[in-house]
Amino acid sequence: MTAINVTQGSGTSVFTLPYIPLGYQQITSLSAVQTLAVPIGATAALIMSEIASVRYRDDGTNPTATVGMLLNAGGSPLLYAGNLATIAFIQVAAGAVLDVLYYK
Repeated sequence: MTAINVTQGSGTSVFTLPYIPLGYQQITSLSAVQTLAVPIGATAALIMSEIASVRYRDDGTNPTATVGMLLNAGGSPLLYAGNLATIAFIQVAAGAVLDVLYYK
């Protein structure tokens, strides 16, 4: 955990952030199913889709362009804290890009 000291007026508050950053990945080829390159120790990922929407599944079955949970391009990012080794993605339309931040 990361502690941050914040001075407000005459006092100091300490806030503990719930996650420690471990890395970043950008996936630009999503015409076929892609999985994550998970850093050692990562337990969560913040995932955002750019340009085109993607679909994902984490149940051991690959998503398709029409089946799976939809992650809209430019929408709210997905904070995923499940088994990072099992989540898989595929683009709904050409040109999708995934940005992934890893945390523990």
